[in-house]
Amino acid sequence: MPGAARTPAPASMPPQGLPGLDSRFSRIALVPDSGDAIGTTRGWHALDNGAELDRLGVTPVGTILCVHGNPTWSYLWRELVQQATDVAATGSGDAWRVIAVDQLDMGFSERTGVHRPLAQRVRDLADFTLAIGLEGPVVTLGHDWGGVVSMGWAVDHPELLSGLMLLNTAIHQPSDAPIPAPLRLALARGVFGQATVATPAFLETTLALGHPAVSRAVKDAYRAPYRGAARRGGIGGFVADIPVDASHQSFAELSRISSALRRLTVPAVMLWGPRDPIFSDRYLDDLIDRLPHADVHRFEGAGHLIAEDVDYADALLTWLGDNAARVTTGAARSEQPTEDYADTVATGSKAALVEKASDDAGTGAAASDRPLWHYLDELSDSGETALVEMNPGNGAEPRVVSWKLLSRRVREIAAGLAGVGVKKGDRVSLLVQPGADLTAVLYACLRLGAVVVVADAGLGLPGLTRAVRGAQADHVIGAAPGLAAARALGWPGQKISVTTFPRAVARALGISHTLAELVRDGRGATLPEAPAPSDTAAILFTSGSTGPAKGVVYSHAQLGAIRDTLAAQYGVGVGTGLVAGFAPFALLGPALGARSVTPDMDVTSPKTLTATAVAQAAAAVDATVVFLSPAAVTNVVATADALTDAQRHALAGVQTFLSAGAPVSESLLAAAADLMPNASAHTPYGMTEGLLMTDISLDGIRAAAASRAVGGVCVGTPAASVQVRISALDDLGQPTGEPTTEAGVTGEIVVSAPHLKSNYDRLWMTDRASRVGTDSAFADRRDAGDASPGAVSAAAAAASTRTRWHRTGDVGHLDEAGRLWVEGRLPHVIATPDGVVTPVAPEQRVESLDRVARAAVVGVGPRGTQQIVVIVETASPARRVALADRELTSSIRGVAGVPVAAVLEVPRLPTDIRHNSKIDRSGLSRWAADVLAGGRMRQP
Repeated sequence: MPGAARTPAPASMPPQGLPGLDSRFSRIALVPDSGDAIGTTRGWHALDNGAELDRLGVTPVGTILCVHGNPTWSYLWRELVQQATDVAATGSGDAWRVIAVDQLDMGFSERTGVHRPLAQRVRDLADFTLAIGLEGPVVTLGHDWGGVVSMGWAVDHPELLSGLMLLNTAIHQPSDAPIPAPLRLALARGVFGQATVATPAFLETTLALGHPAVSRAVKDAYRAPYRGAARRGGIGGFVADIPVDASHQSFAELSRISSALRRLTVPAVMLWGPRDPIFSDRYLDDLIDRLPHADVHRFEGAGHLIAEDVDYADALLTWLGDNAARVTTGAARSEQPTEDYADTVATGSKAALVEKASDDAGTGAAASDRPLWHYLDELSDSGETALVEMNPGNGAEPRVVSWKLLSRRVREIAAGLAGVGVKKGDRVSLLVQPGADLTAVLYACLRLGAVVVVADAGLGLPGLTRAVRGAQADHVIGAAPGLAAARALGWPGQKISVTTFPRAVARALGISHTLAELVRDGRGATLPEAPAPSDTAAILFTSGSTGPAKGVVYSHAQLGAIRDTLAAQYGVGVGTGLVAGFAPFALLGPALGARSVTPDMDVTSPKTLTATAVAQAAAAVDATVVFLSPAAVTNVVATADALTDAQRHALAGVQTFLSAGAPVSESLLAAAADLMPNASAHTPYGMTEGLLMTDISLDGIRAAAASRAVGGVCVGTPAASVQVRISALDDLGQPTGEPTTEAGVTGEIVVSAPHLKSNYDRLWMTDRASRVGTDSAFADRRDAGDASPGAVSAAAAAASTRTRWHRTGDVGHLDEAGRLWVEGRLPHVIATPDGVVTPVAPEQRVESLDRVARAAVVGVGPRGTQQIVVIVETASPARRVALADRELTSSIRGVAGVPVAAVLEVPRLPTDIRHNSKIDRSGLSRWAADVLAGGRMRQP
């Protein structure tokens, strides 16, 4: 082997007492070598629960064949071996035999003294499975370079293969991209032998990649088979076998496997750690392209050692249970998926979305078959105003764009994009401020069939980076700030600028084309065939206020259903003047046929919007509808004194005023309504996954308050085509009840509508948890704020065969009048010894006190015995964090309506980054627990 000496050594058993490893599972198998040393028998160490299953008298439904990478060993799979055995012992699921090998020269298997390139390693694994008499069905599982070996075995054994499972790995190295930097360093002349064999540097670097850090005891377990240079030859051999170019001896084998992988259509799942410095999302994107039907889940915060970072074993066993009908048959698929098969694959894949979206669009009320660009075609000869850009830059007057100009620009940009390689299904990240350019580019992408990726700049640079990288955009269209960030942070995709820069600047930013060039080149060109209603149209990212922002996938039909719901609910259409202080609604303006405008504001900070800016925008489009976020409304009301008579007159023409995105108080809505005296004020309830679920007017809020219904914020009755159900909470605050419309039942809010999302992008586990009738107990802790724990009854799921239901993660109840009341988020429910407490109602009662500006009610301690803590921001802000004085504490306990253990006073309650109004109760709960345990009195 280049760069390192090897010393043959026999296989051995791991030492006793390694954490988490049951020595009963270790075995040595003697396997004939099919390599250069034919006739030689090699000793393989493996973890195998087969004997334990025999002892239990359990017949497995199949075998999971696990292959580790470099420089780990079968210890990587200890949790899966143990959990699969526990499931078999308890009868709580299908029994799987798990065999986790130590590859030759690795772990406690034999040191052969012979270099074993990729083709030989694939044959080695085949030798092993032949020697032990492995029968199907077999599901392979691989990580790192073991992923490649396991995929090689998979494509060579279609008669045994029934499923494919992968953790961070790669099967193809793009010719136009260098191999990852850590591997380039390890391969460098003068470094290779020292880093991989002579010293444990490569091993130690890998063990440092845990998130959170791997414990010392577990690191020692990984080190156990590699103590001394003579034991580390395989580590160097694996690094040396990385095919850096076509001349490498393993390049042909890697190419063979990667090509054959496209023919596999067995169920597949990929669990991914995006913080991996070696196997980045670029390699995940390639694997998805080869296995488009695969389920995918990216664990934000996890990295290369994903098996140490998250509970991968429970996730994989759950996935196997979901796919039991196929993975236990042993029947491999080596042709392209049939229509029936595509209809059964789970969400999260590109190919499946087409079939799934078509099915989804057909549920509930029928969506209009008009494309989103319908009015751009119908009004293409109209000189009437389509949109107004209030601040086009450089102090210029508002920019007025006619339907004729907008229609022409959309066609030209779409044709220009096609000319530079943007095609149907490509993902295009839009990093452009709301305005004429963003609207034209958005509709051009939709007309072309490209998938627009929209992440709010309010996520901040780290959140925006996670979103863009996670979506793996093929192209980025942006202005200077977005393109500069894309260049600096290495965001993927071809870069297209909406403005023209000097050549040197364009080169520095990595810009390939400009919008002006696309318009010029697309003029008169023929457009490709339009996308179908079932095709994926957009990935819209959530606000990130309850965890890492999630990409929500919509088809053209589903976006069309949103448009139709808004039109039906609020009468928005041709002739409507729409002021949108919330970017998504400005972008829907052309689809509705409305004249639209975004007020002059910093869209990343809604509270910068002023009453003057709203009035100016209203005058620009003769507004009849105004939509603002709650944070924006607060400042609009606060700056109303600056309005002129002419501006007040413009606002008097508004007929409908909407504010949504967070709870809006009656007093705030009333103050905003006073500025628009002829408008009906509404506050819709919805989410990125379904933008309009219920609606209530200001009069409705007052009527609800007069009804003296108990607790929460009334968000009204379901919008057209929407159904709402409640799944009751158990004593630990978990939604286990059958979804019901019964009044007075507090539980998780479950909704159904034609305009619900298709799925979450590359978040199979979160998507699964959001669907009624699924068990989400395994949901990753990082997603705890997003994926609701607990399970809704299977009977309820079966009763809604063709209706899609979404678990919102919100808790609330329906009243006798069918109105929905929101009482908080599911993760914020407090499970006390006396029963569950939802936070919103006690917070409302506390906030009724003159001394209290805002309040947060949280639980501290173990679920079932939690104590209630109230954290308040007082009307006269406190100078420091402290226990509230006796008088305030007594007043709060007197009105809260729940037993309050402690009251903490803070200078400011933290809020979310988009709406500036949602309180982070989960974070405050952890903070309060630390403070009350004697921690530092610091601002949360």
